[in-house]
Amino acid sequence: MPHPELVDQLLAHLPADALITDPVQLAAHARDSAPFSDCGTPAALALPSTPEQVQHILATTYGLGVPVVPQGARTGLAGAANAVDGCVLLSTARMDRILAVDPANRLVRCEPGVVTKHLNEAVASHGLTYPPDPASWERCTIGGNIATGAGGICCVKYGVTADYVLGLDLVLPDGRRMRTGRDTAKGVAGYDLTRLVVGSEGTLAVVVGATLALRPLRPPALSLLAQFPTLTSAGDAVAAVIAAGHTPSALELLDRATTRAVADHGHPLLRGDSAATLIVESDSARPAADLDAMALLCKEAGADHVVSATTPEESRRVIEARRLVSPALARCAAELPGTPTAFIEDVAVPRSELAKFIGTIEEIARRHRLRIFTLGHAGDGNLHPTVVFDESDPAETQRARTAYDEIMAAGLALGGTTTGEHGIGTLKRDWLTRELDPASLELQRGLKRLFDPKNLLNPGKVVFA
Repeated sequence: MPHPELVDQLLAHLPADALITDPVQLAAHARDSAPFSDCGTPAALALPSTPEQVQHILATTYGLGVPVVPQGARTGLAGAANAVDGCVLLSTARMDRILAVDPANRLVRCEPGVVTKHLNEAVASHGLTYPPDPASWERCTIGGNIATGAGGICCVKYGVTADYVLGLDLVLPDGRRMRTGRDTAKGVAGYDLTRLVVGSEGTLAVVVGATLALRPLRPPALSLLAQFPTLTSAGDAVAAVIAAGHTPSALELLDRATTRAVADHGHPLLRGDSAATLIVESDSARPAADLDAMALLCKEAGADHVVSATTPEESRRVIEARRLVSPALARCAAELPGTPTAFIEDVAVPRSELAKFIGTIEEIARRHRLRIFTLGHAGDGNLHPTVVFDESDPAETQRARTAYDEIMAAGLALGGTTTGEHGIGTLKRDWLTRELDPASLELQRGLKRLFDPKNLLNPGKVVFA
């Protein structure tokens, strides 16, 4: 049951349609897209449209001792936006204005509910782009990207969300409003609170505005596809491309199972019997020359099938192999009996350990009799092992959970991290305590207490339960 005064106090400064208590609608908003993650029963869903309304919501809940769970588009894959019992879900979906585009300073100011794709479309008319490109960019929001520290395919050259956040407009758990960062190209006054909030998964403050850096529009790109008879040869090719000083705008890897799935789905350029596939893109001033050089490195590493695009249309056909992964895996899942589901993992390892890590994942799949498809951003060592299993089969579900744990352990053993871009949420809290040393954990818990002494903002998420 909600706090008896909660609804009346919230509605004192909110429009009637900005507060929802209908159980059906609350259930529909109670979780993000993460599997294996529990969610509680919320008391209300608040849909503010101004920063002042967010301040009112947080000041009210703080005074009543009611927890608040911030939400964006709920495309997250770690359970960070899942409800806790009795909470107010605070959705920023209605705060979707692009406030100003500043070409002279190459920045944009926007609200957190702006969809990432829509932001890029708006700044493109000024000859600019916002490079971070999460896979869900057609639906995910800037606020969610900031909360999770989102990445994407082009990170290998252009960096991640944190590299583009210049400043933030925040509301603290008690309703106070503050700004971090600045509009200048340089600035090192004080601690970097902007970077602290980016990736904090809604546990420190609620983002109500962001100032983001922009870049000139990317030039036309060309791409190549290289297939390898062994994982080791594909790993050697990745290492050779980076060591030679190339800066591809994408360097993606598909393992044997994923390659076969995409080939079976009908991509004309892929051979389904390869151990690994690399998809490389260059948007440099001389992309054709860069591709020729990288194609040669792939062949020297052992590639036995290389296709280099010479036109934008051919390049789109190559890149389509990467974009077809989701529908190809959905088709594989549909072939399973029962209730098929796909669990997309997110682990990053040093690039030099990619081949060993993928080989370990394939061995885990064999041992647990599971279908695991590994793909990801080889250029920065961030892989997404995807376990496809029958959720209605308790034994198979348990094997999937065990495989997940073994993949995490293998990544850490190779000097990696439990998340490259999806975040910790509820899904990886236990693993974060294994990754960080005790001193680091204590400092991070101390920061949480400083920002949120009552532990009301997204409680139970990350490592701060």
